[in-house]
Amino acid sequence: MLDAEDVRTVALSLPDTTEKVAWSMPTFRVAGKMFATLPEDETSIAVRCPKEERDELVLSEPDKFWIADHEASFAWVRARLAALEGTAELRDILADSWRQAAPTRLLDAHPELGLPRAG
Repeated sequence: MLDAEDVRTVALSLPDTTEKVAWSMPTFRVAGKMFATLPEDETSIAVRCPKEERDELVLSEPDKFWIADHEASFAWVRARLAALEGTAELRDILADSWRQAAPTRLLDAHPELGLPRAG
């Protein structure tokens, strides 16, 4: 099962990522802009996700994804670490969130991470 150290390892492997404690929890930032957090008891992650896609994720995989009440008006979604299918899926989720927060210079410098999602 994935844990907080797996999240930390994968997140910090993404270009120009730093870890900073905010709101008493670890947060991960690219060029200073937050793209992931390890909330509560570190059994889930919160990541950037366009609202339209977020709603589809939650409806299609409610055991894996959900929206925290205080994040409902923001483009963020939660994912249960225990429900993820290994490090590859964790990396895909974190990289997608990273792309949404990363500045153009980093996106251009790291085409292997793909293009940011539209929306």
